[in-house]
Amino acid sequence: MKVCIKFSTLMFLLLFFSSCNSFYEKAKIKNNVVSSAHPLATKSGISMYQMGGNAFDAAVASAFTLAVVEPSMSGIGGRLQAIYKKEDGKIGGVDASTEVPTNYVPLEEKFSYGYETIGIPGVVAGLIKLQKEHGLLDLYTVMQPAIDYAERGFMILPGETYRQGLVLDELKEFEGTAENFLNSDGSVLKANSLFIQKNLGTTLKAISAQGHKGFYEGEIAEKMVKDVQSHGGILTLEDLKNYKALDAEVVEGIYRGHKVHALYLPSFGAITVQILQILDQIKPPLSENDWAVTMGKAIRYAYQFRKAQKYPDSLKMILSYKNAGKIAQEIDGQTQTIASVESSQIPESWKAPDGHTTHLTTADSSGNVVSLTQTVGPIMGSKVASKGLGFIYAVTLGGYLGDYKPGDRANSHISPTLLSKKDKVVLALGAAGGSRIVPAVVQVVSRYVDQNISLEKALILPRVYPVGDTLWVENHSKISEINADLDPVLQPHKMIDKIARFGRVHAVAIDSLKTSWNGAADPDWEGTSESFIED
Repeated sequence: MKVCIKFSTLMFLLLFFSSCNSFYEKAKIKNNVVSSAHPLATKSGISMYQMGGNAFDAAVASAFTLAVVEPSMSGIGGRLQAIYKKEDGKIGGVDASTEVPTNYVPLEEKFSYGYETIGIPGVVAGLIKLQKEHGLLDLYTVMQPAIDYAERGFMILPGETYRQGLVLDELKEFEGTAENFLNSDGSVLKANSLFIQKNLGTTLKAISAQGHKGFYEGEIAEKMVKDVQSHGGILTLEDLKNYKALDAEVVEGIYRGHKVHALYLPSFGAITVQILQILDQIKPPLSENDWAVTMGKAIRYAYQFRKAQKYPDSLKMILSYKNAGKIAQEIDGQTQTIASVESSQIPESWKAPDGHTTHLTTADSSGNVVSLTQTVGPIMGSKVASKGLGFIYAVTLGGYLGDYKPGDRANSHISPTLLSKKDKVVLALGAAGGSRIVPAVVQVVSRYVDQNISLEKALILPRVYPVGDTLWVENHSKISEINADLDPVLQPHKMIDKIARFGRVHAVAIDSLKTSWNGAADPDWEGTSESFIED
């Protein structure tokens, strides 16, 4: 009898916990959330939820707004990569990177800005694809906040004016850029002054009314081509007309019992997966010193394979969990830092000291999640804006990103990423910051998952980045907590007190106890995170 009672009790408990798990899995999430690099972009996304839209509508509204309010970092003349998870469980992505025109011939002279660097823009096609295939609202509604900020103006933030000031001399070289972004005396706008962009507003209205064709065909396309070709560029009407945003290839890995979902080229998601799978096979470091050293070794080792991603056999090795285990054993037993074997023949963008790009993450109460990164390359991209159109073109050609042939899409360190467990997204994030994007994503994942801390704290704590054989360690006034105290003999290092040099992450995570989304914005930037609860 006692055995029967115990067995019955056990069965009851099993059924009880099983029903609890089933309830959790089916429980409706209480809120919708947006985390982006600018307060107005965040508000634009929230306004879509208020009108009955989903995470895709919110992401597209936020992204178009970022193209207006943060032009130094991204814009409709740039490129985009996004990964998403739909409420039905499907995980997919969008590749809207800039493309090399069909008549491109590499020049002996290298260019880091100017008309010679302009390829085929992808952002507009990418955002329209996301909204059309997965959104609930119409394109006009989703784009209206961005149009309003362009036409009526907004108070430009100090960070934006500072960045534009860094490249003022280059901006002055181009008549269209001066018309759209500089004061009449050739200076940049002052912080917190009203910034009105009538030309950009007109361009956005044409897109909202005509969709893809409103940008890639017709009057806007003709103006782009006429301006670019008259100044030595090679963009053609056929290039624009034939451009399409594509479904991106998703790559996957494992980290601490989670599935990692990232994007293959033109995104560097395979390297993100590789680093996390190396770390997954090393016991989580107990001290900040060990964490910093281990992280630096894993990043330095994986970064050797960036150029190899495009080869199928190399990609298979990069994504191999077994191979990651071999690397983990090698670096876990090292007392000295692993010397970098990185070639000096790497693209200029891989060595740029200043980060760039922008990122946003959205999630809704139905379980839709979008992690989206867009960029124009370096600060203010090509530095070129066509008269009457109002947007900056990205850098694609000229050698800054590497060597390409016609039809190629520009690769970059962009790496929007999802972590899931039992087919539920538990963390969605991405970063801005050029070559520091992948390390920033990896380190926030590591801190959040391994150190049992809040998402906000995971974004605040210091990051590291290997430069040559030296480990750079983030160390500035906004970081009020622990930091590494490294042995200079065992680990050469340099403490960096400048903000925003180690990537800027905007992330969303699920609070399983409250069945709600928690968003967080990187403290080194001017962005925000907001939540909206439906009535």
